[in-house]
Amino acid sequence: MSYELIATLMFSTMMLMLMTGQRVFGAIGFVAVVAALLLWGDKGGYDIGFSAAMKLMKWYPLLTLPMFIFMGYVLSESKIADDLYKMFHVWMGGLRGGLAVGTIGLMVLISAMNGLSVAGMAIGATIALPELLKRGYDKRMVTGVIQAGSSLGILVPPSVVLVLVLYAMIARQPVGQLWLAGVIPGLMMAAMFIAYITIRCWINPSLGPVLSAEERAMPRREKLALLRAGLLPVVIFAVMMFPFVKGWTSLVESSAIGAIAAFVAAVLKGRMTREVFENSVRKTLGITCMFMWIILAALAFGAVFDGLGAVKAIENLFTERLNLSPWVILILMQLSFIIMGTFLDDTAMLVIVAPLYVPLVGALGFDLVWYGILYTITCQIAYMTPPFGYNLFLMRAMAPPEITLRDIYGSIAPFVLVMVGALVMVMAFPQIALWLPNYVYAN
Repeated sequence: MSYELIATLMFSTMMLMLMTGQRVFGAIGFVAVVAALLLWGDKGGYDIGFSAAMKLMKWYPLLTLPMFIFMGYVLSESKIADDLYKMFHVWMGGLRGGLAVGTIGLMVLISAMNGLSVAGMAIGATIALPELLKRGYDKRMVTGVIQAGSSLGILVPPSVVLVLVLYAMIARQPVGQLWLAGVIPGLMMAAMFIAYITIRCWINPSLGPVLSAEERAMPRREKLALLRAGLLPVVIFAVMMFPFVKGWTSLVESSAIGAIAAFVAAVLKGRMTREVFENSVRKTLGITCMFMWIILAALAFGAVFDGLGAVKAIENLFTERLNLSPWVILILMQLSFIIMGTFLDDTAMLVIVAPLYVPLVGALGFDLVWYGILYTITCQIAYMTPPFGYNLFLMRAMAPPEITLRDIYGSIAPFVLVMVGALVMVMAFPQIALWLPNYVYAN
């Protein structure tokens, strides 16, 4: 049997197992182990898995995972989201579409703290959506706002670490550079969403009416106190980010600072109860262990593919047999992510195709840090693309009955177009993603 046929059989078997509902790490790890044993026997098959495990345990930047996850859960479990929304409600309610703009800011912060776009979706659907509907906001627009806002968190640090730690191991790129590379594209996309909402509500004020003065009435002292409480996550982020950008700490040390700062903030606010601490620790352990299993399975699967020479075969197929240009190949890769994103999450997609795509991207002469950001943006577009976008069904499960599936599908078109525009800008101008990591690491 040719190596190309073996690689195709491995890939199709893994996809079949994933489509039947098997866990990601179980499906990928099973295919990798069975293929290794059949190809190289007992000794070679065992060595591949053992080597992957040792590589995982020795990789120092992996320590950032539990630190950032713990920080996110402490801030989430201590109800910082409530303070954030109250702040946006009071300070931005006097603008046309102000609450929708505030919702974007809310979910960027929450998703960034928690590391999962579903966290922003859940908070947006349960806290912001009922308030927006009650105050006469257009249901289609606000449904799109919540879906778009939840997708932003995965780009803004520290949440980007959850996906890009795995990408960094596969691509052999510094986690710190990938972490910084997501900052400007994420904030740029948030600004594009805010600009779209503001312009659309200025043209048609009925989509986002201004709140009455009675609803926004509050003494200045209380408004300032609410502003301080709502900006607490930003302060924690600055405390964590500043020493890293200045070069005083490594990324691992900065993650520890962030975790400690979140814990101290919860204690000072009187919200660090035994229940909050226990829930944060349990969820941190659960997410960290799950992610480590996925990384272990991905490393084993990638080792088998490297041993087969499948990456070189795919490179020859695109560049020599089909004679495609590097940019055409890159665009086809992004389209494949959008198709896979209809039924897989971002981690599963990365594990499946990164061992194939990443070496090919490097061989074509593209920057691998830049490509990591392209992958992240494309995954978020895939989550919001019909007919089976991941975020579409999450929204349907969490939205109130008056919002139908038709409303959800009809709400996302303008936001997807904005995200595609942002993706094109990052592709055309790589320095949008690369300027900050280059500047920090150069100093």
